[in-house]
Amino acid sequence: MNSPTPSWKPQREIELIAGTPPGGGQDRPARTLIKIFADERLVEFPVKLINVVGKGGGKAWDYLLERPGDPHVLAISSPPLLTNRFFGVSDYDHAALTPIANLYSEYVAFVARADSSIADMPELQRRLGANAGSVTVSLATALGTTNHIALAQVAMQAGGDVRALSIRVFDSARFAVADVLAGNAEVAAVSAVSAAPEITDGQLRPLAVTAPKRLGGIFAQAPTLLELAVDCDGGTWRGVLGAPQLSEAQRVFWEQTLQAATRTEQWNAELDRQFWMSGFLNGAQCAAFLDRERDKLRAAMTALGLVH
Repeated sequence: MNSPTPSWKPQREIELIAGTPPGGGQDRPARTLIKIFADERLVEFPVKLINVVGKGGGKAWDYLLERPGDPHVLAISSPPLLTNRFFGVSDYDHAALTPIANLYSEYVAFVARADSSIADMPELQRRLGANAGSVTVSLATALGTTNHIALAQVAMQAGGDVRALSIRVFDSARFAVADVLAGNAEVAAVSAVSAAPEITDGQLRPLAVTAPKRLGGIFAQAPTLLELAVDCDGGTWRGVLGAPQLSEAQRVFWEQTLQAATRTEQWNAELDRQFWMSGFLNGAQCAAFLDRERDKLRAAMTALGLVH
């Protein structure tokens, strides 16, 4: 059964805002969507990518917040949308914007240099348990992300003090990977695909992933944290947000357009290439999901002593 034709369509160029630099976690889905919109002729007007970097993606959502009622501006969502409010980085979350859809989840990979003394995940667990601050870890894009929570859970379940963790935070996972290669940190906790080039060429070694089951390809030999008796299988979701105060017709247009994009062969090929796991949710489902995520993330960070 086909969806009804939306009663609103864009009237001019669209801006799609990514809160990470080129190649970052919000940038990659933005570029993929823009290409599909054009190739499949899903949107009549051009879609321009704008990278607004900072605050773990928060500056992108600030940009959106300042354009109430404008259906020609969209942004990629990710967990700092919720956790930034917990840390006082922002004073709003998804409820102040218009959730349109959730697209997929990607999972965290713990990686170390190939020549590191940390040869596997049990060794990292041992060191974090003995002295949580003894290993410097680079991650993106903010404190309180899935990456940070996964690291804290590994440390806590190994007997370490999560407040003592030595963490370096970057606006892009690619910067965190570069930090490890430069020797400034021993480990990175980043989205799996962000470390793929360096794993492929032998510069980095994957230690473990947070996925509910092993990833394929270059990660096939990397155990899940669940396999290592660490109760952690969280992913970083990504979706699309609209500005505040969009009409129902405007929201429905973008929801249907995004759903059409995620049904294409091109999108599904990108899921496989990027180690993403599909999880499309429409606007109402997405809003309810974000409500649940807000509660779950707050509970996890409170239990880990990251917020009070």
